[in-house]
Amino acid sequence: MKPAALVPVVLERLREKYPDAKYELNWNTPYQLLVATILAAQCTDERVNRVTAELWKKYDGPRAIADADTVELEEDLKPTGFFKQKTKTVQAMSRALLDAHQGEVPDRMEDLVELPGVARKTANVVLNTAFQQASGIIVDTHVARVSQRLGLTKQEKPEAIETDLMKWVPRDDWTFFGPAVVLHGRYTCVAKKPKCPECVFNDVCPKLGVT
Repeated sequence: MKPAALVPVVLERLREKYPDAKYELNWNTPYQLLVATILAAQCTDERVNRVTAELWKKYDGPRAIADADTVELEEDLKPTGFFKQKTKTVQAMSRALLDAHQGEVPDRMEDLVELPGVARKTANVVLNTAFQQASGIIVDTHVARVSQRLGLTKQEKPEAIETDLMKWVPRDDWTFFGPAVVLHGRYTCVAKKPKCPECVFNDVCPKLGVT
């Protein structure tokens, strides 16, 4: 099936399987979501959620993170991996947020991607999830893998994959499609030994790249 015909089928089956699809990071404020998304790089959401549950008891917002003792914050973030770089990033992002936006997370893509450590994927997570804005489609490793296997894109770079997906997926579905496909890639269309026999797309997926 060509993408134009396949996408409506994919969306229908995603809604059946993941009717309440949402990003699995825990958050109460856009700032918490922004920090959690940065910490989630090369780390599981489950581990990030454990770390942030304690983090927000200690630091109540961007000022507290910006002014935190770096070595102490590194220790707090250590379980997420690459903790020295992540500490540097979240402190720099928090300071930029205070300097440019009075500590409030902006709700515009162009403002978000100017913050240290924030690229389109992170900005889309915040805009889609915290602000319910169809700013684009979240493309992480799961979305990239599922989209490539389904034949919705041949691209490798996240922004190029996103561009392809935005051609096929109706804008009204962007904020649902990203989180739903993340879940599908995380639990069914996994990197190694995908669970094709139990996949809702088994009969329509060309399984490109699956060996």
